[in-house]
Amino acid sequence: MEVQAKAKWVRTSPRKVRLVARTLRNLPVSEALVACSFMPKAAARDVAKVIRSAQANAENNFNLVKDDLVIKDIRVEPGPMLKRGQPRAMGRLYSIFKRTSHITAVVEDRPGVVRRRAAALPRAPQPTARPTPTPAAAAAARAAAASQPATTESDEVEAPARPKKAKAESVTTEAATPGTDLKKAQVKKGEAKKGEPKKTESKKKDEPKKDTKEKKSK
Repeated sequence: MEVQAKAKWVRTSPRKVRLVARTLRNLPVSEALVACSFMPKAAARDVAKVIRSAQANAENNFNLVKDDLVIKDIRVEPGPMLKRGQPRAMGRLYSIFKRTSHITAVVEDRPGVVRRRAAALPRAPQPTARPTPTPAAAAAARAAAASQPATTESDEVEAPARPKKAKAESVTTEAATPGTDLKKAQVKKGEAKKGEPKKTESKKKDEPKKDTKEKKSK
């Protein structure tokens, strides 16, 4: 069954409206309305209004199913033309023609023509959320942790590292003691060096005394 709707004296030139009408023929009404909403042409708004009017007529006046409607034809006829003028060079009049158009949208029902959307694919199983632990369960977990022995893997790994620290400390102490011994040895050597010239001087003083004694004895 065909149902139509008209829009007269639309202030758009028929040539511009026909560019939109050609792309919408033999399309389902729902798809045609979506195409009009994305068209950059201003005439697409006027065409969409006529298509909605034809759809409402078919649904309310003839009890047709909205989803089965298809655009059979969209006719665009020229309407009355408004003549205006604008002065140009040398006092001449430049004529301006403001054209109008009559738009007629014809809709009919075609059951089974409109493609239905396929059923959605089954969704992948999503991981279930972990249940929140109750206070009783938390208390039981704490008691079980307390009853277990204190040795853990972390303790076994850290145990061999302790003697290394002790060795490092002993090395540091050993490294510190030789320094003190060296200092003491240096002090002793200095004292010995200072004491040596005194001994030599005393020896020199004692030697002439022995000679005088020998001379006297002679």
